[in-house]
Amino acid sequence: MRAMIFAAGLGTRLKPLTDTMPKALVPLAGKPLLQWQVEKLRDAGIDEIVVNVHHFADMIIDAVAKNNGWGTHITISDERDQLLDTGGGLRKAIGDFRFQILDFRFQEAILLCNVDILSNIDVRKLKVESLKFKGESRVVVSDRETQRYLCFDEEGYLCGWTNVKTGEIKGKDGRHLAYSGMAVLSPEIGPVLEQVAREKGEVFSMIDVYLAAMQKCKIKAYIPTTYRMMDVGKIDQITEAEAFAKSLG
Repeated sequence: MRAMIFAAGLGTRLKPLTDTMPKALVPLAGKPLLQWQVEKLRDAGIDEIVVNVHHFADMIIDAVAKNNGWGTHITISDERDQLLDTGGGLRKAIGDFRFQILDFRFQEAILLCNVDILSNIDVRKLKVESLKFKGESRVVVSDRETQRYLCFDEEGYLCGWTNVKTGEIKGKDGRHLAYSGMAVLSPEIGPVLEQVAREKGEVFSMIDVYLAAMQKCKIKAYIPTTYRMMDVGKIDQITEAEAFAKSLG
């Protein structure tokens, strides 16, 4: 299994730190956010990783080179010309590197994760669970409180999305679970990326992809046991995030 880390965001909520560095290199407990994610993947046996870059891209490229990918082979997907959001970013990475890292037909599953979400998830267990069911994808979710939720049917399969504040629903309503910025995509998701791009253009999110794919592919909720996670998204959370990172070891 290979992986992609989404690290191209502007990190505006982490200003003033991100006035001088990319969000991916914000340090927590002595390590940048990107290193936390790479080491978690590496320790689960994933050592072929794509990282997309945009904001202070050169700093990320230099950090990867200086640290020899923290023991992995990291390929950079360059979005300096245009920030493509998560879905568009994955599509570009596949187009750029299909002969090196990712085949457009997704001949094997790919794990996606956001650089700014720390958690205690057992990635190796997620891999095993995801590969048990050929043709099915897994999205990591939790029952934490938020404004936007993915909706799942009684069997745990994705059936819609909702914004509980506005009342908007796409697809069907169901059990509300919060997306945790990590997923394992089966090969069947590949063609959906092109479908969404035809409809929305080059810039679109993975949520758009999931909602389009659920009509053709099975996407199931993965709820880790004893799950703890933190979205390192706001500057006033840095002290809390530092403590959380230390608790992960």
